[in-house]
Amino acid sequence: MELLQLQYFLAVARLEHVTEAARNLHVTQSSLSKTIQRLEEDLGVPLFDRVGRNLRLNEFGSRFLRRAERALFELEQGKQELSDLSHPEHNTLELAVTTASTLPSILREFRKKRPDIQFHVQMLTTKEMVTLLDRGEVDFCLSSPPIEGDDIECQVVFIDPILVAVPKGHRLADRNSVSLIELRDEWFVGVKSGYGTRDLIDSVCQSVGFTPKYVYEGDEPARLITLVEAEIGLAFIPSTARNSRDIKYLQIENHELVREIALIWHKSRYISRAALEFREVVVEYFGSLSKEV
Repeated sequence: MELLQLQYFLAVARLEHVTEAARNLHVTQSSLSKTIQRLEEDLGVPLFDRVGRNLRLNEFGSRFLRRAERALFELEQGKQELSDLSHPEHNTLELAVTTASTLPSILREFRKKRPDIQFHVQMLTTKEMVTLLDRGEVDFCLSSPPIEGDDIECQVVFIDPILVAVPKGHRLADRNSVSLIELRDEWFVGVKSGYGTRDLIDSVCQSVGFTPKYVYEGDEPARLITLVEAEIGLAFIPSTARNSRDIKYLQIENHELVREIALIWHKSRYISRAALEFREVVVEYFGSLSKEV
């Protein structure tokens, strides 16, 4: 069994389509098919069921996929560890977030300490984040809500109150607080279902007897403030995301509507020196933020 066979198998297993996998791997379809065939011959079992031009993992393939991912994961961890030891100044942090409101400040603080380290950030849903964690493709995740899992370490770093953002001319703008039931006839702007804060808000609102009506649903939380300013709708905004003087932020009465922000990483993933320093910055940042609340 060869390393190349495992890499090709993972590509086909994830896409279940030879043509697309060959395109992503920059190899010919015939070469990819022959490599998969040799792997199946080595293992003595078929890994896929052929359905027209598509492939579907069978039971053998599904079981072998978990082992192959783990094997390649460990090899990649070894590669990263050696790179960290030999060239610590050339590391790149891979980050994923479901909440980005505090990220600029955190990255600014980290860059002060390690200006030589680059970083790559992805905005993901919770489900997408778990997938990348399992594959070992991210160093740390900043998530709300926290994510639980056998292979996941989760450290809650901040309890963030959720407020209601209303434009200055709104009927509620002269208030400092509002009950959820008073909002049942309002229109809202928000992120799409699947993001932790949105799912939490919908659940709590449903518990008091209504489902928020959304006139806008997107995947860029930072855009919500602009839409509220334009009087398109109200928005549930975490306290850490307040950034406009043209909006009134109301506390929510009779409900402790908060989100937990957690730092998350894979238990088995090698943590580089730069990543450890990033974790320290995150913990220190939210520690100082907690003292201000």
